[in-house]
Amino acid sequence: MTDRLDPKNWRPAIAVHEYRFDNGLKLLVLPNGSLPIASFQVHYGVGSRNERQGITGISHLFEHMMFRGSKELGPEEFARIIQAKGGEVNAFTTQDSTSYFENIPADQLELVVRLEADRLKNLDLTPESFASEREVVRSERKLRSVDSPFGLPLELLFATAYTQHSYQWPVIGWDSDLVAMTHADCLDYYRTYYNPANMVVVVAGAVDPEQAKDLVQKYFGDIPSQGPPPPVHTVEPPQRGERRAIFKKVSQVEAFLAGFHVPALANPDIYPVMLLAAALGMGKASRCYQKLVRPGRAIEVDIDLSPPPFTTQDPGLLIVLGVVPPGQPVAALEAAVWEEIAAVQTKGLEEAELARVKKLLRSQTVRVLANNFYRGLLAGLLYLKTGRFDGINDLLANYEQVTLEQVQTAAQKYLTADNRTVVVVQPVSPEENEALGPVS
Repeated sequence: MTDRLDPKNWRPAIAVHEYRFDNGLKLLVLPNGSLPIASFQVHYGVGSRNERQGITGISHLFEHMMFRGSKELGPEEFARIIQAKGGEVNAFTTQDSTSYFENIPADQLELVVRLEADRLKNLDLTPESFASEREVVRSERKLRSVDSPFGLPLELLFATAYTQHSYQWPVIGWDSDLVAMTHADCLDYYRTYYNPANMVVVVAGAVDPEQAKDLVQKYFGDIPSQGPPPPVHTVEPPQRGERRAIFKKVSQVEAFLAGFHVPALANPDIYPVMLLAAALGMGKASRCYQKLVRPGRAIEVDIDLSPPPFTTQDPGLLIVLGVVPPGQPVAALEAAVWEEIAAVQTKGLEEAELARVKKLLRSQTVRVLANNFYRGLLAGLLYLKTGRFDGINDLLANYEQVTLEQVQTAAQKYLTADNRTVVVVQPVSPEENEALGPVS
């Protein structure tokens, strides 16, 4: 089947075939025969959102455990087999999901289906493998969070912005929870979340949908289901006033991070907010670059909101990062960023600004839709987070239909002082840093 794009309404016609199996497993097949390659993906509906205090980081730790081998394969042998066949294999964990994928020559599809089913059914979950991978994850946490310039301030931002919801802790978890976590915790997690009722399998590329269905039925169809896992009921209440915190660390520059609560992926308001964020901070033509970075008032001003399918399942944060040159006060930069936001709230964007960011996001989306791997991610993660895989064909139209008035309304509704959390990164001497105590 050839993909089509209706230029009148910006809706492509990417075919998605859906299958459901008796054990609760869902399969999506996106055929595309332009090249003899395919992407096989398994998406589990579990991430840090599903954790609790005491086992934070277990979702990411379990991602590591899935490469420790099975009854059929030894540690890391899974990846070696795929790579020997000309494929690539990897995985990632987010706040809402954990995903595993293999991008392969299309004639190797049965191999990866068989291997993925094997490690789901027969994973090596010994106390020894658990203890080994836990130390790997602790080292990764030190590299990503403790030793990175803004890793710990970003964690403080989320911990301050969220008072009830599980987005308050990082995907990689707290080090004290990783230390205290047990092998029994891991087994319980495995039984609860790694079962067919909590999975979406995606095949995208040069595949016949019926053949893909038969292969998934052959290798996954007999895996028993534990039923859907417990849902996440906690809702973060509206913020009732700005929250501020200070993070002291050895640094050559001052900086601040800010977070504004914004809608979830399924909320139509997310698209005006995305265009607003792009107008403020995407590229050298953005407002913050032209007004603050280019004149030398800031080293950088980043405004980040993850695009679909990585937008969060529950209301997330739009993140602002501002870094000032050495010797300049961070308070002045922070005030300047709020002035740029206030200008949009009172006057809106110019027509040319909105056209520019629509073009940017359209270009990004078209490139994503042209790639089997990213098509699969879009379909699978949209299905997990919103219950609708057909949203893959709506993305371009969702951006194109946003109006100037909707962007201005989004700025007025979401980018307010009462909805804002700010963490100021305050430089200290090595002596003061040491006196403050260790970080982990």
